[in-house]
Amino acid sequence: MSFQASFKFSRIGLAVVTALASSTAFAEGVAVESNAVADTNIERISVTGRNFNDYNVGSSSGAMRGDIDILDTPQSVTVIPDFVTDEQLATNLGEVLVNDSSVTSGSEKWNRQVFSVRGFELASGSGFLINGHQQWSHYVQPIETLQQVEVLKGPSSMLYGQSGPGGLINMVSKKPTYETMFDFGFDTDENGSTRFQVDAGGSLNEAQTIRYRTVLVKQDTQYWREYQDGTNQERDRWLGYLNLEFDLTDDLLLSVKYDHTQDKTGIDRGGWLDSSGDLIGDSDTIWDQSWAFTDNTITNMGADLTYHLSDEWKIKAGFNDQQFDRQRLDSSPTLISGSEDPLTDGYYISPFDRYDDWQHKTGYIDFTGNVYTGEIEHQLLIGANMLDYYYGQLKDSGERNQLVMPGQPVLQPTLDYNNDTTLSESEYKHYGFYVQDLVTINDEWQVLAGVRYDEQKKDGAGNNSYAVSPKFGAIYSPAENSSIYVNYSKSFTPQGIVSDDNDINDGLNLDPEYGEQYEIGTKWELFDGSLLLTGAVFDITVSNVTVQEEIEGSSETITTQSGEQRHKGFEMGAQGQVSEKWFMTGSMMYLNAEYVRPESDSLNGMTPVDAPEWSANMWTRYEMTDNLAINFGAVYVGERFANTANTIAKDGYVRFDMGAAYTMDVMGSDVSVRVNVQNLFDEDYLAGGSTTDVTVGEGRNFSLALEAKF
Repeated sequence: MSFQASFKFSRIGLAVVTALASSTAFAEGVAVESNAVADTNIERISVTGRNFNDYNVGSSSGAMRGDIDILDTPQSVTVIPDFVTDEQLATNLGEVLVNDSSVTSGSEKWNRQVFSVRGFELASGSGFLINGHQQWSHYVQPIETLQQVEVLKGPSSMLYGQSGPGGLINMVSKKPTYETMFDFGFDTDENGSTRFQVDAGGSLNEAQTIRYRTVLVKQDTQYWREYQDGTNQERDRWLGYLNLEFDLTDDLLLSVKYDHTQDKTGIDRGGWLDSSGDLIGDSDTIWDQSWAFTDNTITNMGADLTYHLSDEWKIKAGFNDQQFDRQRLDSSPTLISGSEDPLTDGYYISPFDRYDDWQHKTGYIDFTGNVYTGEIEHQLLIGANMLDYYYGQLKDSGERNQLVMPGQPVLQPTLDYNNDTTLSESEYKHYGFYVQDLVTINDEWQVLAGVRYDEQKKDGAGNNSYAVSPKFGAIYSPAENSSIYVNYSKSFTPQGIVSDDNDINDGLNLDPEYGEQYEIGTKWELFDGSLLLTGAVFDITVSNVTVQEEIEGSSETITTQSGEQRHKGFEMGAQGQVSEKWFMTGSMMYLNAEYVRPESDSLNGMTPVDAPEWSANMWTRYEMTDNLAINFGAVYVGERFANTANTIAKDGYVRFDMGAAYTMDVMGSDVSVRVNVQNLFDEDYLAGGSTTDVTVGEGRNFSLALEAKF
């Protein structure tokens, strides 16, 4: 049964706003018991067993490069704790980020996930952080090792250098524990997917000066879409994570981290849309060949050292080495030029075997401390960071444009990337120096000022980039539990070289993009800090915009740079406890995004792909008893364009989810059983992606999870 035709934004927006308002009104009329009572209830029905209000974390480590209270951060930030995503049985980063409506999904082809923040696509090399380190994220990021995910909205170049104008995703790793803990989890779904997890931590010596946290995951996923030979796409993933902490002295802490991911997945580039925006073929049809796959091997090794120079000052330094190897055997399906009926006319494949070698080495050093000039407090940050990037590629291509008829699978070609004797390489080094001062003038006023100098060096004359990125903000606190802020910030995003065999401008060296944002917002903590309400209005302009367009009547594309891209809008959010037994997280965003180019340019006034005007989400938990809790969620994504010419649109949709968890004591151990239903009403919808790689939404899906805490 489909509800799509009967829902318009006005009803969805009204429903979300009403839900936020009614929850506040309801909470004001309910006598909330002490935190001890509420915490006891949470612990009894919690999947993770933590003992606090898990829906409202209260601080972000990435927004200010330190654990600064969200009320003291003049920037829009959303923190998504693992407690919420554990309730949702999330298995990838996309299912985590659905909890922030400012984040929209893009294509999921080639076993990777693409996201946009405030309508700007996040780059694989500069849009993602792990514990403040830039990560190459050309794969599905593991989430089992994460304590929380932070969405830092707006330009963050002042602190992190090269980054997009929409924002950054900072992933915070799970930390070692003093007390012994051991969690075992298992989940499965109706397609036959399975995932086993072990999460353990504790102290390795009696003095508790050496602590650890380790996570092991084995996942076998059966997807619902089918190849031409009738088989389903599959995924086989192993993950190992270890974090060790050493108290070398009372003032010196060493943290050493290691994680290894082995992830092999069949390729599903997504669906094709015709000129009317309708899906070509059945919703479960995969156009790739069943022998196509990506095999990713990712290793991260890093260390962080924290030294407290005094009660007021500390120095923190860190290094991370990421090695990312990928083999991609691809059938690379494309429509025949001028045809929209591959079921009758067939389609082309252009097979190749490719090896990619990405190496990301990052490092930083930060001095932080407090200085007083009279009664005025300065929270100072002085630091520097670097990135050493290398990329190498080998590729062996087969016969191009082989005609394939549906239902007639093609045998796997004899291809081996080792046959390529010409290694294609690129590398660069990026350095940045920054200073930030958060000035507390009095109980009501704070001012933020910061500036950064960036330099990116590449081989070859004329390939270096330089930038100065300032940031200014002011915070007014009319009450202890509230703040109103304004900020101005700039972004700097080097673009590299066009690397696409199907692009007319393949090999073109692109210039950096520069963006600037003006933002005004407010944050309020209600009910003794248990509920956080936020709102923000933003205006972002990017110059020298890079755009890849599809050439009509051809499988080729063209990448160009010119003009501006301007995104304006507002956001609202609520996160935390609204009554003794009711918890919620929800948000909504309005976005007006367009290209600003000369009137003669066909893109002038057009909206970027996958930038909906309206989006919203909500997830709630209600505790029926001390042992039983139910969950309800909804995700709304408005109409989006599937091509830059704005001639093909994907309809808006509403997806409802539901779940329930029951916790019991079994031989002294807490055992939790959870049942979730995603897409409760079996809504047909199209998610992210363009006309040639759109993600087809899955129908109703049941999941079951068990977790035991020893």
